[in-house]
Amino acid sequence: MQLEKSLAAVASFARPEKFEDFRRHIDPEWIEEALAVTGTASLRRRRLPAEQVIWLVLGMGLFRNRPITEVVAKLDLALPKAGSTTVVPSAIPQARERLGEEPMEWLFSRCAKKWAHESADLHRWRGLALYSVDGSKLRVPDSLENRAHFGGHHNATEGDPQRNESGYPLLRVVALMALRSHLIAAAQFGPYRHPETKYAKQLMGSIPENSLTILDRLYMDASILVPLARDGKNRHWLIRAKSNTKWIAFKNFGPGDDLVEMSVTEHARKIDPTLPKYWVVRAIRYRSPKGTPRWLLTSLTDVERYPAAEFVQLYRERWEIEQGYDEVKTELLEGGGDCFAARARPAFSRNSGAFCWPTTWFDWKWSASPRKPKSSRSESASSML
Repeated sequence: MQLEKSLAAVASFARPEKFEDFRRHIDPEWIEEALAVTGTASLRRRRLPAEQVIWLVLGMGLFRNRPITEVVAKLDLALPKAGSTTVVPSAIPQARERLGEEPMEWLFSRCAKKWAHESADLHRWRGLALYSVDGSKLRVPDSLENRAHFGGHHNATEGDPQRNESGYPLLRVVALMALRSHLIAAAQFGPYRHPETKYAKQLMGSIPENSLTILDRLYMDASILVPLARDGKNRHWLIRAKSNTKWIAFKNFGPGDDLVEMSVTEHARKIDPTLPKYWVVRAIRYRSPKGTPRWLLTSLTDVERYPAAEFVQLYRERWEIEQGYDEVKTELLEGGGDCFAARARPAFSRNSGAFCWPTTWFDWKWSASPRKPKSSRSESASSML
């Protein structure tokens, strides 16, 4: 399912009477376990106990254009109380504060395991589940607290300090997605001041065995790629080489298909002593639609089982994820205003689940139906290779 279709589905879905359809796909035991494991279950009787607050956060993701008080009322989340039919508005943020971020993180991981990994299993390529890792940035509301925590982009202008900062504070998001369904399997959010590679490394443990992960060339880093393949069972990667990437070819499999050796920098080995001095990968040459010669690198070195020609098409599918991020920011986050609702670190962490859930659920419902794997987006995406 293309992401714009799932976004349209989210928009048409946003009617309280259909919320039950969503609830049926999340086992109530998962919510109970999320609260038990994280020690956040409500110990006293409240109008908004912890299990209901979880549904509130999910509802915020689905009904993002509705006031929070309306979400509580329309979804009938508050428990009844004698002499009162409504919840005091101030009680809602207090309830979310009590919940914390850990239960939402646990529950998202549980749903991702059920939805994203099962989806990837449906659309394997030569026995390997296909994933992609990529990053983007989102704006958060402008405040001194957010600027101090998240930071922002600094331009090269000298002089006026205000002109050196982006108009809004920014956060980074790096996600692991099932390549052919756009289901988010795991995500890392954090301050913009930290590089994408930092968050990408935190995702490596979420990549399952018997898989191929396709990465942007930004992640052309031995400290990312070597552990990805080394520290898991039959985990592999595919990436486009940078223009300055250097190697020595020592075995030729055919035209534009070589086994090569690359050196790991002394700086990288100093930071991570487990890295080898050299690493061996497969280099595959191809031409972009404009005729520019380029190279793909991969840890899959079995030429009989993994033909070189198929890697080019696989890498083109990665642009589905690039365009998916753009659509999330311009459509899911209210038509071009990619401003993520976070006013403080805890609220931001809880809202990250609301960011991931809507299209994840709709894409899961679609991918659960038997169908052929998706083709790549378009020639416009191919031309970017």
